[in-house]
Amino acid sequence: MKQALVIGGGFGGMAAALRARAKGYRVTLVDRCEGLGGRAQVFQREGYSFDAGPTVITAPFLLEELFALFGESMADHVDMLPLDTWYSFRFNDGKRFSYGQDLERTDAQIAAFNPADVKGYRQLLKTSEAIFNIGFDQLAAKPFNHFSDMLRQIPALVKLNSHKSVWQLVADHIQHPQLRQAFSISPLLVGGHPFHTTSIYALILYLERKWGVHFPRGGTHALVAALEGLMRRQGIEIRTQTSVDKILTRHGRAHGVTLDTGERLEADELISNADPAWLYRHMLDDVRWSARLKLAAADYSMGLFVLYFGADCQWPEVDHHTISLGPRYQGLLDDIFTNHRLADDFSLYLHRPTATDPTLAPAGHDAFYVLAPVPNLMGAIEWEEEAPRYAERILDALDKTLLPGIKQHLTMRFWMTPQDFHSRYLSQHGSGFSISPRFRQSAWFRFHNRAEGPEHLHLVGAGTHPGAGVPGVLSSAKVVDQLLPEVK
Repeated sequence: MKQALVIGGGFGGMAAALRARAKGYRVTLVDRCEGLGGRAQVFQREGYSFDAGPTVITAPFLLEELFALFGESMADHVDMLPLDTWYSFRFNDGKRFSYGQDLERTDAQIAAFNPADVKGYRQLLKTSEAIFNIGFDQLAAKPFNHFSDMLRQIPALVKLNSHKSVWQLVADHIQHPQLRQAFSISPLLVGGHPFHTTSIYALILYLERKWGVHFPRGGTHALVAALEGLMRRQGIEIRTQTSVDKILTRHGRAHGVTLDTGERLEADELISNADPAWLYRHMLDDVRWSARLKLAAADYSMGLFVLYFGADCQWPEVDHHTISLGPRYQGLLDDIFTNHRLADDFSLYLHRPTATDPTLAPAGHDAFYVLAPVPNLMGAIEWEEEAPRYAERILDALDKTLLPGIKQHLTMRFWMTPQDFHSRYLSQHGSGFSISPRFRQSAWFRFHNRAEGPEHLHLVGAGTHPGAGVPGVLSSAKVVDQLLPEVK
């Protein structure tokens, strides 16, 4: 049997390992963290369970496919819970807005802000569906390794107005400024500035509508555990706390890796789930001009400050996913993405998993994480000093708005900063989602799934085509599946 070696155990790496195994390869997966999942680690503290990374699961069929490769059903191993309310918003003036599975109820919520925007939202969904039908159904799992692949798609991309930003597309259909904010935040879920991200990513609006938004019972890491169990049942060797130092090449082809311990592992095919910018800068010497140009001009996603905390009481009025928008929208985004400045104001995503699964905290308690988009490490922020102050500012804001009394009921707290993303996950500049999803960093212009370097090296994950987010990285593994040679 031919040997495939997978570097990194995020969702993209796990999916690629399973697809390689189904294709007949003997597979070894190595990951530098204590457990699998990549950014989807889990923190178990004092009776609380905190997902470290993604909490919004859409397009669950992409996960179901991995179990079906081996004649299994995902439903036998993990319980996916559909959410009724997908997102709740609190605006700076105290107004509230939510939307979710019930389209009629979403219409009523919109009408309370601006009745004319009910029709506009329905038109926006139709536009999103048209983008989805090409951008997701036809292009997400298609290799873009040659410029000719891009040229063939130009007519479709022009037709979809892909030169527009997500904000511009939403503004074409929605009049109310606060609703424009609510329906344009989707790029932030994949590391993009809504005013700069290509409107192709507006397909997320229809993707959510088509399959819903889900949360696994036991947290996102329950998905990781289910995938790990599937890999072990299929004989995939898993080595955690194992860090790759260099990709070994000979005569223009990759043939193995050197670990940081000095150990060498050989393989016929290599699949990297590492951040491509880190891979090409630090792990590989044989890098083509196309990748070097992309590195030189790369625009990286924002950083993330994530505060995890538990409380000895509950806030039943707070939904599973709540977004608190600050007094500025575009100005704050510009400070984060362009100016790399930590502003005095912020917008927050509050995750309350105990709204759906109370077992993630002790009885009668709530578990939370709150995520603040912040500048990546290209900003001159000393996070070791700033983090405690920033956490306190966030808790003060939550105490006055979404979680009154939280400071008196805290039982524990800890946080992650862009510096942690850099040191734990080897993310270039500590970015939360690798390179940003601008048009000039999409499809062929993004890092290719076939390495822009030696042969027999393939790439999956957020920085590769088609992009970040759980559906994106799972689709990148489908692309690599097409590129892996058949086992003879």
